[in-house]
Amino acid sequence: MDIIPFVDLAAHHAPIRKQLDEAVGNVLTHGKYILGPEVEAFEKGFAALIGAKHAIGVSSGLDALRLAFEVVGLQAGDEVIVPGNTFIATALAVSALGAVPVLVDCDPDTYNINPALIEAVITKKTKAICPVHLYGQAVDMDAIMALAKTHGLRVIEDACQAHGSRYKGRGCGSIGDMGAFSFYPGKNLGGMGDGGLITTNDDALAKAARQRRAYGEAKKYHHVEKGLNARLDTMQAAILGVKLPRLEASNAGRRKAAHAYDARLKGIPNVVAPKLPADDLSHIYHLYVIRTTKREELQHALHEKGVQTGIHYPIAIHRQPAYAELASSIDRLPVTEKYQHEILSLPMFPEITQAQIDRVCAAIREFHTK
Repeated sequence: MDIIPFVDLAAHHAPIRKQLDEAVGNVLTHGKYILGPEVEAFEKGFAALIGAKHAIGVSSGLDALRLAFEVVGLQAGDEVIVPGNTFIATALAVSALGAVPVLVDCDPDTYNINPALIEAVITKKTKAICPVHLYGQAVDMDAIMALAKTHGLRVIEDACQAHGSRYKGRGCGSIGDMGAFSFYPGKNLGGMGDGGLITTNDDALAKAARQRRAYGEAKKYHHVEKGLNARLDTMQAAILGVKLPRLEASNAGRRKAAHAYDARLKGIPNVVAPKLPADDLSHIYHLYVIRTTKREELQHALHEKGVQTGIHYPIAIHRQPAYAELASSIDRLPVTEKYQHEILSLPMFPEITQAQIDRVCAAIREFHTK
């Protein structure tokens, strides 16, 4: 039985293998492994793609978030509003600076943070809002920016799953004070190892981020502040530079696959497909997530038929042992609490075939109608 992979990186890389080999070979030839020319070239290309003035390559999505919070002035004891339904890295970046993540429930249709619930948790300690464009779907940024303006808050966009998604024509990651991206291999734009990037339209914030990612250096061996070693590797930048021009076509392939899933999942009892976004460009379908009250049973049935799936995420942040202090948040997170037991991510990658989608959906229909 042929396996339908959750993500097929081999198929994704096959058409560009020659270009990837050449890009890696160029780095091996010039030997500038740290902040080599490919890093700056990729930064400029990515900034242009999303419409941001600056892009700063860093070592991971988590470091991108942490550095962004740090350069906007987040300090120990401050509070940052983050979604309850997100990967733990969003909260970890806040905690790394001694600040406190304040969890807000998700919108039942988009799975993103619900802007209508934010104002109720704003206090004198609140310094920032961190909307997450989860699964590749843009957050309602007009509502977020309006709240931030009213209360004098910074906005750091977690766009680690939103490479190329747009909100009302603007690139996600270019709207708030700063944006953070991850280039983990399975992302829509992924490297062959860890990598990340910060975006901003603010010259001072960009300068601070560049400085802090490299030991706080103003120039070599002149350290004007306490920084980190959090630079994007030249080798990863070279690989990402090959893949960047293909991102929009790759995202279009994901949208096509999502529309095929939408059509074939209609009418299946006990299966909730993603709600169609208001704007087709606002969702890049990093993940295609359905809901069912029989999640474990369905996942097992799909596995038996050779279909790989994922869960994003099976244990919410307030349920994690690492965040036992946030357990009291449960009362204001009813949607997150419910969905962690129901969400299931189906195979999604640009090269997925119609036959593979048909097979996945047929297996889901068979399970729910038998």
